[in-house]
Amino acid sequence: MGRMRLELTRLMDIGLERLKNMTLDMARLSEKTVSTAIDAYKEGENVAEQIFRWSDELRILQDEVSDLAIEVIARYQPVASDLRLIKSCMEISYGFSRFGRYAYDISQVLGIFSDISLCNKTSIEDAGKHVKKMIKVSINAFAEQNIDLARSLSKMDEVVDKIYLDFVKNAAKAPDVDLKCALSGTLILRYLERIADHATYIGDSVIYIVSGERSSRK
Repeated sequence: MGRMRLELTRLMDIGLERLKNMTLDMARLSEKTVSTAIDAYKEGENVAEQIFRWSDELRILQDEVSDLAIEVIARYQPVASDLRLIKSCMEISYGFSRFGRYAYDISQVLGIFSDISLCNKTSIEDAGKHVKKMIKVSINAFAEQNIDLARSLSKMDEVVDKIYLDFVKNAAKAPDVDLKCALSGTLILRYLERIADHATYIGDSVIYIVSGERSSRK
């Protein structure tokens, strides 16, 4: 009986490691997808087709993570920290999938508005820099199960929120606003703001994995 229990534990550990590695594969792809979309927007390059393929791949990987998570739960009936890890991998994989979706939305803005080369992109570049950093931090927090990194995401998210809101307020007050620049900039910053939110939710999931506590953040 003891040998059987040890074997089941070993098999569950293998399943958990595979689940974590699949989620990290999604992390790396989602980071590349968002970075490519941001950089392409700044350079005026149309990469929507490539971003769509990566986004679709992330959606498929999310389904695979969910399927494996359910399989591990059904077979081994994990409890405590193991169960928290499984539940959180499902949540985190959803976040990485959303990164891909918003990256695709960013890549489509150029097609909608065509030439926006004369628009001031300072706010977008600033927000994009912070979002890229947040994605790296969220991935490292998950990989290392580091609560301090996870908690730092909330403050970083506030910076992106402020950039977005300041842009909208300034665009609304400007007497000679360029409508194309205002609309395209607002869309891009909104997508970046949502990516930042999901990075923060990933941080919240890491806190739950390690401590069993849910963040009080709304």
